[in-house]
Amino acid sequence: MALNDFRSVFLPYCLEKQSDGRYVVLNREYKPVGFKTREHIEYQDYISVELKGIGLATVAKLSYNSDSNTDRIYLYNDGCVPTESPEYMKNYLKRLEILAKLKVD
Repeated sequence: MALNDFRSVFLPYCLEKQSDGRYVVLNREYKPVGFKTREHIEYQDYISVELKGIGLATVAKLSYNSDSNTDRIYLYNDGCVPTESPEYMKNYLKRLEILAKLKVD
């Protein structure tokens, strides 16, 4: 994986549900967004948030493949990397728009 491009470090790749029901927003390296490292990170030591309104329908809309699994929500995968085509970017930005409208606690 690459740590030398903005997308891989600073843009959300997935959201991972923690044992307390809160989520950590992860980059392509499965590190909290903005962390440029391959070192092991304990997610509970970093920001996790409760996302209000993240029911199964919203999860399916956030998921690149409409999966309603709430444990790990992938916004894209290696087959639809947003920077590889205008269509992939458009679809990713639609998912980010949904994510951006959620309230946090």
